[in-house]
Amino acid sequence: MVTPDLAADLERLGFGALWLGASPASDLAVVDEFLGATTRLTVATGIVNMWQSDPHDVAASFARIDAAYPGRFLLGVGAGHREAISEYARPYDTLVRYVDDLIAGGVPGSSMVLAALGPKMLRLAAERTAGAHPYLVPTSYTGQARQVLGPGPLLAVEHKAVIAGDPAVARAIARARVRYYLGLVNYTSNLRRLGWTDADLADPGSDALIDALVAQGDPGRVAAQLAEHLTAGADHVCVQLLTESDADPLDGYRQLAVGLGLPA
Repeated sequence: MVTPDLAADLERLGFGALWLGASPASDLAVVDEFLGATTRLTVATGIVNMWQSDPHDVAASFARIDAAYPGRFLLGVGAGHREAISEYARPYDTLVRYVDDLIAGGVPGSSMVLAALGPKMLRLAAERTAGAHPYLVPTSYTGQARQVLGPGPLLAVEHKAVIAGDPAVARAIARARVRYYLGLVNYTSNLRRLGWTDADLADPGSDALIDALVAQGDPGRVAAQLAEHLTAGADHVCVQLLTESDADPLDGYRQLAVGLGLPA
């Protein structure tokens, strides 16, 4: 679990941004906690769920945070998962209205990104916001996304990582986290667009799929795999470090910082 203390440690290790997962409440109080515990780290939401958080409340929260910590908060918003939202319908049209309401409420498009996977959502992200934050994507996705977005917008991809010397242990940790997403249609549809088959996507996921979605190995190997996104056109990689159950992730992030050559 990410805590303000961990955020401060990550800042000291040289990481430049922290993405808060799940769906924070519209008061965004959790963002204040992490910004208050750090001095220069950018904090981003990945994502505020448009079905669960009123846009006018979110806009007011953004104004409060930006006044206290100018330029250090990036508002990520999106539609979430069809399987988890009972009122899920016409997500594209709803997201368009949601973005309209946020901008009307004073949130600059340049301070917002959209959770986008398919071409239509990517184009919306490019046209109305700073860019896109795609989740659960292999490096083969990144070049295609960059072509849709064009050269200017931010492309901040999420990629999971396991630092472990034993390949079997690393893949087991990776598979335990990824298999949940193989039951969510937005992710499986995107992966099918990339050429992954029903056999790959069948629970618990093929070895090839798990390896494509989770960088694994020693810190240098993991860093090299993550860098493939940058080569393919990403501007930023949001690294979700996976560990064995209840393990403290700080040591893994410390090793990864060395592998990435971060300026601590």
